[in-house]
Amino acid sequence: MRAPEKSSFLKFINIELTRNYVLEYDEEQYSAVRKKLYLFMKIPREVEKFMAYGFFQCADSFLFIYTFLPLRFLLALFGFCSRIFFSAIGYKYKKWLKPAEICDLLKVSILVICSFMMSYIDTSVIYHLIKSQSVIKLYIFYNMLEVGDRLFSAFGQDIIDALFWTATEPRNSRAGVVGVILHEISAVTYVFLHSCLVLIQATILNVAINSSNRALLVIMLSNNFIEIKGSVFKKFDKNNLFQVSCSDVRERFHLLVLLSIVVLLTMKEYAWAEEKFYDMMLDCFTVVFSELAVDWIKHAFITKFNELPIEIYKEYTYSLAYDIAQTHQRHAFTDHSDLVARRMGFIPLPLGVVILHVLRMVVTIHGIPSYILLGLGYLCMVTTRIANNIYILGQACNLIHQHHKEKQQSTNESTHVIRRVVSTDTATTPTHPSAALKKRAVSIDLTPRDLMSTKSNDSCPGLRSPAIFSNSNVNIHEISLNEEVLKPTPSECFDPQKLESIGESDNEFLTRSEPNMQTEIPRDDVDKLNDSMNSLNLSDDNLANKRAESEPLIHHS
Repeated sequence: MRAPEKSSFLKFINIELTRNYVLEYDEEQYSAVRKKLYLFMKIPREVEKFMAYGFFQCADSFLFIYTFLPLRFLLALFGFCSRIFFSAIGYKYKKWLKPAEICDLLKVSILVICSFMMSYIDTSVIYHLIKSQSVIKLYIFYNMLEVGDRLFSAFGQDIIDALFWTATEPRNSRAGVVGVILHEISAVTYVFLHSCLVLIQATILNVAINSSNRALLVIMLSNNFIEIKGSVFKKFDKNNLFQVSCSDVRERFHLLVLLSIVVLLTMKEYAWAEEKFYDMMLDCFTVVFSELAVDWIKHAFITKFNELPIEIYKEYTYSLAYDIAQTHQRHAFTDHSDLVARRMGFIPLPLGVVILHVLRMVVTIHGIPSYILLGLGYLCMVTTRIANNIYILGQACNLIHQHHKEKQQSTNESTHVIRRVVSTDTATTPTHPSAALKKRAVSIDLTPRDLMSTKSNDSCPGLRSPAIFSNSNVNIHEISLNEEVLKPTPSECFDPQKLESIGESDNEFLTRSEPNMQTEIPRDDVDKLNDSMNSLNLSDDNLANKRAESEPLIHHS
């Protein structure tokens, strides 16, 4: 027997200096790591695709207030007056106003009343009051306003929906009129308070950008990176991340509106000086870029830590596309702007009131040329809204067509793989299988339609799991993706690579099927089965380990 070599310090140093790394022996692991790195770097691009489409939806909902809502109000008012006139000469109407016309009239009434109430607020007084405070107080106050903004958005759409339903529900009593008035007061109070909160947010941001002391702006920028700490180390599934993504879209659009308000107010104070505009654009780009960087880093690490695929953002975009298609049907149950509010927590009425208040202070109208320019500006907004609406609707049609095509392709691929696995099992099965083995082989021969008709929640876990938290006004039971996106395909429930690996071994294919414990296998068939397993170079240890994954190992005497 050879004596063991004595170790020494020189041998230890020699081993450390001459150690070789043979990475090709673990090629699969390192290839997977490199692939994950590449996917990690592609996350910002996929996030921006979803964010851009959601951003255009928010812009469409916001522009609706200034473009088509006044036109719908005029049409509703004209229809109401015409029905009164024709009813006076003998025509009878069941209702003088349609439900959609009632909702349009209520929206305009809320907008007008809140704009009138906002006219009594002096923005300059608020600006100097905020500017006189210390940096720490403003930082704390700004964070409190962000929390308040989310809380207002959480129940604001519910108040507006309650008003619309109270005004349009079928009834024949005077109590309904009292209920409409009370709900109208509640909606006006909510929109006014939320508008004041947004105006104060814009004023604090205005102080941070225009102040000579940039400490507040630096603290506000660093506050964005605190969001990474509160997000990336939490557990997320598909539905939770979808809600966070929609909230990020709404937050980005909200920030753009606040920066626009800051630019308008500042340019008004500096008499629209061009030099000041360029100076402000640098600060605005800094704020926007920090928001983009935070979103990229946050989503990249969330998908990495929770092992979510990069294709998940494409599914989110498909969900928004289905929402757009549903709201543009002939008989839609809700307006597009309301659906965006429910999905993303974006309510355009408070922002619309604030913008009208700022424009009233910034723009002065004197003479006919001013009205001409005002009309041209309105035509520009209408054109922009129409072009934006056509774009998002066209993209929705393309995305829905692409989604159906991908589902059909994955169904065909899954059908092909399943049939190939079944044929492979038939070739490796003994010549005279027992009744139990026949039953097992037939139980796997399912079509994709049969697979989809089984318990999809069990075969595809995680698609409809409940939310951990709620960041917007989306109902806790409705935060999942659109139902059309959630319909499982065979490729989602069965991995083709897994089925291919199953098809390579008849033993593992059999052990994955449902065992029949009531039928006894004859001794001759067991011997033939063992011979077939030996021909596949399967050891008994591997057989026991593989069978233990799905069914108990049965010992025969």
